[in-house]
Amino acid sequence: MIAESLAEAVRGALVDGALPCADAFRIAKELKVAPAEVGRAADELGVKVSRCQLGLFGYGPKAEGKHRIVRPLAEVPPELAAEVQARLVEGRLPCAAAWAVAERLGRTRLEVSGAAEALGVRISRCQLGCF
Repeated sequence: MIAESLAEAVRGALVDGALPCADAFRIAKELKVAPAEVGRAADELGVKVSRCQLGLFGYGPKAEGKHRIVRPLAEVPPELAAEVQARLVEGRLPCAAAWAVAERLGRTRLEVSGAAEALGVRISRCQLGCF
């Protein structure tokens, strides 16, 4: 059962029928709930999450290969590579860890996911529960 305030917030944030990742996190902060709870609410409401802040999904039709915007960095700075490698869990970089690396190094989240791509590291454990 979803709290009505959460359901209303999710419905009110829809863009083209989907909930942008950034708005899901805004809702979580405003309602003082975990991001995963917002993700579960979206799922229960039959709403897809879009525009992943790491660029991994939600940007266009998957069938056309336009769903992702992340691209491998041409060159990964050593400090960024070391941070990514240090935070791997079972060989993957959890979404929350990617965000933490971006914050710690003053990089964008998309830069961190691009570094992971260049290093052959997959991102796991979406904070909203999307993957």
